[in-house]
Amino acid sequence: MAKRVAVVGAGVCGLASIKCCLEEGLEPTCFERSDDLGGLWRFTEHVEEGRASLYKSVVTNSSKEMSCYCDFPFPEHFPNFVPHDQFLEYLRMYANQFNLLKCIQFKTKVCSVTKRPDFAVSGQWEVVTLHDGKQSSAIFDAVMVCTGFLTNPSLPLSSFPGINTFKGQYFHSREYKHPDIFRDKRVLVVGLGNSGTDIAVEASHLAKKVFLSTTGGSWVISRVFDSGYPCDMVLMTRFQNAFINFLPTPIVSWLIAKKMNSWFNHANYGVEPEDKVQLREPVLNDELPGRIITGKVLIKPSIKEVKETSVVFKNTPKEEPIDVIVFATGYTFAFPFLDESVVKVEDGQASLYKYIFPTHLQKPTLAVIGLIKPSGSMAPTGETQARWVVQVLKGKSTLPPSSEMANEVNERKKNKHSGFGLCFCKPLQTDYVTYIDDLLTSINAKPNLSSMLLTDPYLALKIFFGPYSPYQFRLTGTGKWEGARKAIMTQWDRTFKATKTRVVQESPSPFENLLKFFSILALLVAVFLIFL
Repeated sequence: MAKRVAVVGAGVCGLASIKCCLEEGLEPTCFERSDDLGGLWRFTEHVEEGRASLYKSVVTNSSKEMSCYCDFPFPEHFPNFVPHDQFLEYLRMYANQFNLLKCIQFKTKVCSVTKRPDFAVSGQWEVVTLHDGKQSSAIFDAVMVCTGFLTNPSLPLSSFPGINTFKGQYFHSREYKHPDIFRDKRVLVVGLGNSGTDIAVEASHLAKKVFLSTTGGSWVISRVFDSGYPCDMVLMTRFQNAFINFLPTPIVSWLIAKKMNSWFNHANYGVEPEDKVQLREPVLNDELPGRIITGKVLIKPSIKEVKETSVVFKNTPKEEPIDVIVFATGYTFAFPFLDESVVKVEDGQASLYKYIFPTHLQKPTLAVIGLIKPSGSMAPTGETQARWVVQVLKGKSTLPPSSEMANEVNERKKNKHSGFGLCFCKPLQTDYVTYIDDLLTSINAKPNLSSMLLTDPYLALKIFFGPYSPYQFRLTGTGKWEGARKAIMTQWDRTFKATKTRVVQESPSPFENLLKFFSILALLVAVFLIFL
């Protein structure tokens, strides 16, 4: 049974892993190569080697009620979508609340993690670290790797003919910090993802001209959804997940297209995805349509050729003068401190069972946390992964045989789709609700809605039809949090608290009350039929 656990990285997933270890009586030691916690969410003016980098204006893509740790809500006065500095403040609050700092060794780089000679029996690892120029080693019963996947920029310059002749400035989006560098420049941003779109929109306020180049297009969604609610609190529910997974994929794709185009017609704005079946991560940006319609951002196809001072786009013979090119072309990931015989990365993924455990180790004492792109937030995902890992390390949960785990990984790599529900196009993408519920089942923490409908029907309705918020993950079973029910019941109060800074008196309408009554009645009938 593991006791001493090495945690690599003190970011969102690293902090959750430390806490989960402490909850189960393990002894975690976290190694953080920088001088502070926070990982991605700690902004610095300069890019630091081996650490994710963000720009000054970054705001979360998940709302605070959906991106918090499962037993630690954000302060109610925090905005619904949290700027990076406040998110870092939240992480500090979390670390202080659960006394995590005592377990972290800052300015300590992990050089290597290798199996002990008796690994087949002990499952132990030797961890070599570097601190103040001095190497040291220690033996651990288990290792939890929490280094993320946004540290190694992907810059495929060979895909852009003529880039070596370009006399202007070009760089990867990882190096971007402030929009001032674009003042009065002609800017090209390559990549219609979240970072690329953010940078193009910011540049458009200062630059002379901004082009945004995309190969396949993307759906664009606003954080402000129907009736002004946070988009993920409306879209991410158990009911909607069950409904979508019941429908054939072509119908799901049609419904998504219809909903996305209700904000603006993506084809008319040049951003409609070419492949509407295989779902890419949607772009979350509140300003892009406004910048396009005012001519501040021009959407272009992929680059055909780069010249000394200009760029030629495919299917457009005209050369466009360009001063700066920003490549928002994503990231690759690697584990330089691990031998390939432990975790091998190929084709943008690793052979990890449930995206966590290597399938071939004699002892399941090494786990990777956060190497996944769920359709929901990373903080509760990493925390739930860590909770399951700790149960495995304690011997309270067991893994299937290696052959069974390997088969599961191989099937996932084939990316064969069932024909129902969402179809994801990237290896690390996965359905958030389905994935989290699977992990919760492994630790006996998934809420039983059928029995809850009899014992606490109001809560059952909230959980099924309401937001799939992280508080549900600690409502019952292993790691139960006594405040979970109250947090679920008050989540909308905290949401409105951040926006309703001026109270407006509303006069009640008899018609509205009658409509609410029949709506509740219809919901009760629907739930009864579902669970019958």
